[in-house]
Amino acid sequence: MRRTLAAAVVALSTALTAAPAVSATTPTVTAPRAATAGVASADRDATAVKARAALATASDLVTGDAAPSDGVRRVDATLALTDLFARLDHLRGPERTAAEALLARPTDGAGDVYGDGYTVRSKKKCAGNFCLHWVPTTADAPPGMTWVNRNLALLNKVWRFEVGKLGYRKPVSDGFVKGRNNGGNGKFDVYLADVGSQGLYGYCAPEYVRKSKPRLATGFCVLDNDFSRDQFSAPPRDSLRVTAAHEFFHAIQFGYDYLDDRWFKESTATWIEERFADDVNDNRSYLVASQVQRPGYSMDVSGVSNFQQYGNWTWWEYLTVRYGAGIVRKVWNGAGQFKGAGRTYSTKALTRVLGSRGGFRAVYNRYVGANVAPGRFYPEGGSWPSAKIGKTWKLTEDQRTASGVATLNHLAARNFAAVPGGSLESGRWRAKITVDGPAGRTSPAAYLTVKNTRGAWVEKAIRLNRDGRGSVVLPFSARKVREAVVSTVNASTRFADCGGGSIYSCGGTPRDEGKKFRVSVKVYKKSR
Repeated sequence: MRRTLAAAVVALSTALTAAPAVSATTPTVTAPRAATAGVASADRDATAVKARAALATASDLVTGDAAPSDGVRRVDATLALTDLFARLDHLRGPERTAAEALLARPTDGAGDVYGDGYTVRSKKKCAGNFCLHWVPTTADAPPGMTWVNRNLALLNKVWRFEVGKLGYRKPVSDGFVKGRNNGGNGKFDVYLADVGSQGLYGYCAPEYVRKSKPRLATGFCVLDNDFSRDQFSAPPRDSLRVTAAHEFFHAIQFGYDYLDDRWFKESTATWIEERFADDVNDNRSYLVASQVQRPGYSMDVSGVSNFQQYGNWTWWEYLTVRYGAGIVRKVWNGAGQFKGAGRTYSTKALTRVLGSRGGFRAVYNRYVGANVAPGRFYPEGGSWPSAKIGKTWKLTEDQRTASGVATLNHLAARNFAAVPGGSLESGRWRAKITVDGPAGRTSPAAYLTVKNTRGAWVEKAIRLNRDGRGSVVLPFSARKVREAVVSTVNASTRFADCGGGSIYSCGGTPRDEGKKFRVSVKVYKKSR
């Protein structure tokens, strides 16, 4: 979509431009175009405010007003447009018109009073499962037919990989829509446009739903027309590969539940880049925002403009390394809203799938432990950053005790490290590490990762009793131990008030926030 749409947003009422900058959250409506009759006045007012905020957010992202200056890839326009689509029926007048313009296909642009979309007649080429649309002139034009054909061939390769090899559902076809608004047929439509000038690599937008399947939506995607090195840091072919894999996976998600949790949609779309284009490694740019490096942020936190929801693709990478790539599809099936699917939300689907694999708490605990030294677990982890250590203690013969407190929200962790000083040279030195956490019903966990002086790692879960307390004793000689890292973990997946509009799973309120863990270390010399 063209940057000139910003003029339409500027023309809106002052109330719109001054709308509160609330975080985009999982929409509570079950379908777009849902009637609001019978809703209490206060609820209608609150919903209208959220709808206006969604419009303001989408306009900023898609028109480029929120484009980054740091060169980091922004793919969150898909989230913003999805939120706007879900709230469309709560907008009226010029706000509704502007929203529909944002959600329009580029081919709708020539007659658009806001100047959005293509400004010249477009061309189309269909092959396999796709129709590709482009224009021969203006800034939206691709560099030539070779690039057009490469896009079309690559998109079909992505389809064969994600739908064929990995077994995901096909995107919902728009064949039931008659006329030009379905691209001319039921194939999936992709448009090439100069979205790089707006700070975007590409995006997808939901478009139509059927009344019988209100949480499943058709969609279309827009990719940058050339991925020019003037706008993007990577070679054009590499940018195209990861963007096509990522964005098409969003279109697939629309056929599971387009209203599912944002962190779930973005983290899995970023994960699939690693499966399809493993050599590109563009998603490493998000590792600084992942739990590999920032374990203290809840894994399921999401918003329209933060990066945790992308960085936490590492969670799915962990599951893939341990259980195989098919486990991610199992979670999507568990969260899907179609016949035979689990019909739930992301985190609950996760707990169900991992129930037969030791349980979510145990698996998440091991994940936190793996992130302490990713090079020993992940195939490419040697090139990743390591998890942040919240506190490091150096224990000596004169300083034999240390302790610290971590206050953790759900699905978060904090690491403490104990290092033996040179005076602890004898092999008789031991360290007793005690974790005193919250009650077991809140899903506390703890993990120990020990690095020896030869560079090898030893790890184990620290078993906590129903009161959240547990301890472990380990050799602690400076000759053999380099450091011992204790990870305290809040693995809670309990939520209340789902659909309430939070930035967490199911839009609910986490029930186990601010849980305190005390970690104590005491060194002593074992008697002969």
